[in-house]
Amino acid sequence: MDESELSGLLRLLGPGIAELLAGREIILENVELDLAELELTIPVGGSTVYLPGLTMPGAIPPHDVSIIDRSKWPEKLLTETFTPLPESYPARIREVTLGATKGQGGSRGKTVTVGGAQTPPFTDPKVPPAHPPVIAMDVFDTPFPMPRALKNHLTEVINDPAAWAQMNVEKYGADMVTVHLLSTDPLIADASPREAAKTVEDVLQAVDVPIIIGGCGDPKKDAQTFVEIAEMAEGERLLLNSVTSDMAEVKTLEPVAKAADKHGHCILAFTGLDLNSAKELNRRLYQFFPADRILNDLTTVALGYGLEYSFTIHERARTAGLMGDVELQHPTISAATNAWSAREAWMDLGPEFGSGDFRGPIWETIGSLTLLLAGVDLFLMMHPLAVSTMRDVSSRLIAGTVAKGATDASWVTARI
Repeated sequence: MDESELSGLLRLLGPGIAELLAGREIILENVELDLAELELTIPVGGSTVYLPGLTMPGAIPPHDVSIIDRSKWPEKLLTETFTPLPESYPARIREVTLGATKGQGGSRGKTVTVGGAQTPPFTDPKVPPAHPPVIAMDVFDTPFPMPRALKNHLTEVINDPAAWAQMNVEKYGADMVTVHLLSTDPLIADASPREAAKTVEDVLQAVDVPIIIGGCGDPKKDAQTFVEIAEMAEGERLLLNSVTSDMAEVKTLEPVAKAADKHGHCILAFTGLDLNSAKELNRRLYQFFPADRILNDLTTVALGYGLEYSFTIHERARTAGLMGDVELQHPTISAATNAWSAREAWMDLGPEFGSGDFRGPIWETIGSLTLLLAGVDLFLMMHPLAVSTMRDVSSRLIAGTVAKGATDASWVTARI
């Protein structure tokens, strides 16, 4: 196209372009014009057209900041206060006590209580959390492949669940211990319920904190194991982790619930990121088991794999419970250790991703802190660094809520 043809085209298109661009600021990017000389006049009625890389008479390229008067820039950020409006809710979350002392029919040296919330977490400085978050550290009854960052601090105890539990309590300050009975899985070792009960008995003798009993995930085998352990540990007020909708389908939910009730234990009801499923499972449990000894696991998902959706589910459940939904007025737990299923937590992804020894604990910490802000009461954790960070941050949040009141939000930007 020669110069005369280009001029004719611009004259033809000019009115249409002017009408299209009237009153707008247009930035054209990735435009290449191979011309010796170009004079472009577009009467666009007050609009401004920038052509990056093209010098126009009187025009200031948008990337040229040399003419800005920096003396007028603000010298510091504005100071702002946060004044939340106190809110009241018609209901509260049930309180559940886990573990039983000798005077209560068990053998624990202390108990822990979860639940009791009257508002969403950390929203009203005049209403601090009813109880601090509880941290339970994991123990497994059989070795399984795990990332080096986890295995490094377990080499001396990984084959001894009782010693492992003792280390979690005495060295890392765990409030509770979760004993995962993986060996009972028919696809692993198919250990008998009696063998599993012996492992739990050893852990009960090794530590005096409340205990959570984790199954293998098989609804029939878990039911048999839970019934056996419930009888063996009568009065200890264990938390059986967990009953599921699958148990209802294979008709093992009722015997587990009745055994837990008869021998004085608590139940964790597990469902996958669906509040209707959680409500339905709770309704089934109410037929055989008291509501004031039920906790809910609504599923924790790792950062990068749906953590934001997990947060939303937990937040919705907590708000619904506070608004009066009795089927969601249960304390909740987070399996923060699910973070280790994310490949970013343990896989060697190159030096730009940093050390794997820190990435895993960071992934676990982010998951637990995120769901702390959604109202979760109890956290299943594994890495000591994640545990210590979680405990430190939650303590600071609670202390800031109690001491600083509604007019100081400096904790938001505090360096910890």
